[in-house]
Amino acid sequence: MKILILNGPNLNRLGKREPEIYGHETLEDVEHALTKFAEEQNVEVSFFQSNTEGFLIDRIHEASDAETDGIIFNPGAFTHYSIALRDAIASVSIPTIEVHISNIHNRESFRQVSVIAPVCIGQLAGFGTDGYQLAMRAFLLRRKGE
Repeated sequence: MKILILNGPNLNRLGKREPEIYGHETLEDVEHALTKFAEEQNVEVSFFQSNTEGFLIDRIHEASDAETDGIIFNPGAFTHYSIALRDAIASVSIPTIEVHISNIHNRESFRQVSVIAPVCIGQLAGFGTDGYQLAMRAFLLRRKGE
């Protein structure tokens, strides 16, 4: 199983940006923990972070060519308005799970709407960085159910 973990704008600032909301772990810490978990589960995992919408779209398209089995995507602020990212996910046949470190549904009203969620198989929000591992577990459970 091959899983791509995508992170959008400002996630490179994890551990520094608003730690009261996003915690003290860095993106590197998250990637290290996920790599270890993926190895234990026999999952090939790759990571990509960008603050640029077009680079994220390109990586989604590339994942389709690379026969990726799943995408775990934290689109950051693009969640709320990027129709282009929504369309990129819809254009590939790769199941995608949207992940948010904070619970977007109990934050400011503009953060409570996701234009990405309707083209995803699920959404995890509010579980901190554990949401990434929970999403990977969801893909593993789906594989067992096939």
